[in-house]
Amino acid sequence: MVSLPDVLSDAPTTTVDALALFDFLPAVDPEFMIGTWHGAELPTGHPLDGMLAASGWWGKAFLDGETVHPLLFRTSDGAALWALNPAPAFGGLGLATRIPTVKRHNFAGVIAALKPVLQARGPKARLRTTRYRGVDTATMIYDQLPINDVFRLLDDTAGSETVLGAMDLRGIRAPYFFVLHRDDSLRLV
Repeated sequence: MVSLPDVLSDAPTTTVDALALFDFLPAVDPEFMIGTWHGAELPTGHPLDGMLAASGWWGKAFLDGETVHPLLFRTSDGAALWALNPAPAFGGLGLATRIPTVKRHNFAGVIAALKPVLQARGPKARLRTTRYRGVDTATMIYDQLPINDVFRLLDDTAGSETVLGAMDLRGIRAPYFFVLHRDDSLRLV
């Protein structure tokens, strides 16, 4: 099984390079995305680089086209995953672009402590096909935020399915990149 560090070892390091790779990769059908995915940031010099890592973000879960959990975190014992409501927690993502030191601090403990308040009470995104950069591909559309996560296929080998994600956020010109690797090893609580 390919691990996230292996996938990222030859990763592009600039937005231009990441876009070139993204544009080269094939589209993904929404059905392919069904499952649980472990994520990692793909640093390209984007203003949001480091934000997800500092938060303790684990990945995403796509249960079906209408039931998507965009922000998963490990439970305190690490044995399961819980879904965070992105609107109150990350509605101020622009803050990271205006105050870059925010993402330099590990605030995973704060998120864990606020789990009773921040935990999602239902799905917070949907999965659709949209056209992005001239290609129709699977896209996760946040319910309460002006964000679309668009996916392209990096690897579809059974047991090591991996996609490249480009987060298209209103108000930020360049996409923010991340990688998702299929990982159904932890249950969602």
